[in-house]
Amino acid sequence: MIKEKIEERLNVSVLLNELKQANKQMKSVVQTIDQVASQANLLSLNSAIEAARAGEAGRGFSVVANEIKRFSLQSKQANDKSYELINNIQQKANEVIAVRTADVAYDTIDKIDRNLFERNCDVQAWATFKEIKSCLLENDRTSQINATRFMKQIVDIYEVYYDMFVVNRAGVVIASSVNQKLVGEDMSNRTWFKETMDTNNVYVSDMYFSKAMNGYTVAYSCPVRDDKGSILGVFTTRFNWSFIYDIIDSVKISSQSDLFVINNQGVVIGSRNRNEILQKNLTSLTAVKKLMAGEEYGYTIEKEFGQEKIFAFCRTKGYNAYKGKEWSVIVSECID
Repeated sequence: MIKEKIEERLNVSVLLNELKQANKQMKSVVQTIDQVASQANLLSLNSAIEAARAGEAGRGFSVVANEIKRFSLQSKQANDKSYELINNIQQKANEVIAVRTADVAYDTIDKIDRNLFERNCDVQAWATFKEIKSCLLENDRTSQINATRFMKQIVDIYEVYYDMFVVNRAGVVIASSVNQKLVGEDMSNRTWFKETMDTNNVYVSDMYFSKAMNGYTVAYSCPVRDDKGSILGVFTTRFNWSFIYDIIDSVKISSQSDLFVINNQGVVIGSRNRNEILQKNLTSLTAVKKLMAGEEYGYTIEKEFGQEKIFAFCRTKGYNAYKGKEWSVIVSECID
């Protein structure tokens, strides 16, 4: 608990918000001085009226009244400059928070991209291994056992996969690393299978909930080719999406902040609140509308439930050969 409090105190946004609060207190002090100056101005006006009534006897008092008036005017001018400076500090603090928050969004989507790039490389590499190719070429019990053993070793070593399968050209699962009940299942109508076969290239699904895996996953599928380049079938993996939560949960933002990963439809696919995944849609936010209009990086200042917040955003650029799925990260920071 102490460590968490220290980390939150070291958060730039938290410190800047504390600066803004101190700035508001300064504004309150200036307002008090402004009231004093206004009262002094009223006092000088009343004094001038009384001096005029007193005639010659009130001349000295009139001089004092004029000095009080001059003092109140100078105070007002100084206060006007103070208000301008205070408002400028508030605005600059908001801008610094916004830029910092946008950088957090950029850094987060970059880390996710790098992780998913590795998964993209994995499926392409393993699709070339002899155990996978032999399973499709020979299609006998021995080759299936060898492929199953090979895939199970990968799942155990890498830990980030639920399962992986070898699927023949007809779309039938002929080997599975974990769930043997899926062997013999027809996958020919699945989008990942049809896309992989039709394009003769790697296909990456959107994030979805898989009943077979009993969890959120991303499917990576790659053609398995013989030595002449003809497609023998498909090798496909199921990435365990919970490992992306490690990235999300490690982002250093304040307890009052939120971070979301959204797909290209604005649907939340990653959040610290797991109940929001595939349930919450953020298309009502101006920040998301900007993303959908083609903007890749930036921030907006919007009100949510009556509270003013910064919504920083960054769209995926992919990483190396992995082009990404047009996902984005949204980071919200309270500035009210």
